[in-house]
Amino acid sequence: MTVLMREIVFDTETTGTNPAGGDRMVEIGCVELVNRVETGRTFHAYFNPQCAMPSEAEAVHGLSAVFLSDKPLFGDRAAELIDFIADAPLIAHNAGFDFGFLNAELARCSRDPVCFSRMVCTLMMARTRHPGAKHSLDALCTRFGVDRSQRVKHGALLDAQLLAQVYVELTGGRQIGLGLIAETIPQTAQPQPGCAPAQRPIRPPRPHSASLEERQRHAQFLGSMTDPLWVRLTTPERQAAG
Repeated sequence: MTVLMREIVFDTETTGTNPAGGDRMVEIGCVELVNRVETGRTFHAYFNPQCAMPSEAEAVHGLSAVFLSDKPLFGDRAAELIDFIADAPLIAHNAGFDFGFLNAELARCSRDPVCFSRMVCTLMMARTRHPGAKHSLDALCTRFGVDRSQRVKHGALLDAQLLAQVYVELTGGRQIGLGLIAETIPQTAQPQPGCAPAQRPIRPPRPHSASLEERQRHAQFLGSMTDPLWVRLTTPERQAAG
């Protein structure tokens, strides 16, 4: 029976860097993976932060207060977002940042936070795999040959789609979708008190031992060979000469 492993890669855009200080999430993009393959299902939304947009933040993502003024509040689409992510592991680049904003917005609309045991951080993975190298999303796209030509400014859905490709490369490349190796999810965060660890199904390894019939056929094949090299190298005369 095939084990299906569902994961969500996501990214956020914000008004700043400090959710505890009042900065807000203004965009979120989520991409669904099943067995590390994109399914085509996504979730994408803009939110009205009900506050001014600092020029520094707008320069990064290009989202102005005017553009966001007619967008829904986070709480208006929170249920839809929660249904989409369900109980899947959540993958993000510098994931602590995105988790901080996501949970701050959930708290504002009296929703339960997302447990940090579900967090998978590709920045930590990249630092472990390529110490001393550049680990920005742009740098990782270049390293793994991911086309980022459409990334003029940061955008949550586009960045999540790029990160999904980078994540596949960080976890073994495209061959993992063929079922050649056991499915695993890197542990990048310790479970927090009161949080149940996320369920991560692991595909058991397939047997690789030769059958009795295969071993008999192999022995028959070896016996048909004339003066094989390994016999000459293990004769008493050869051993004495060595």
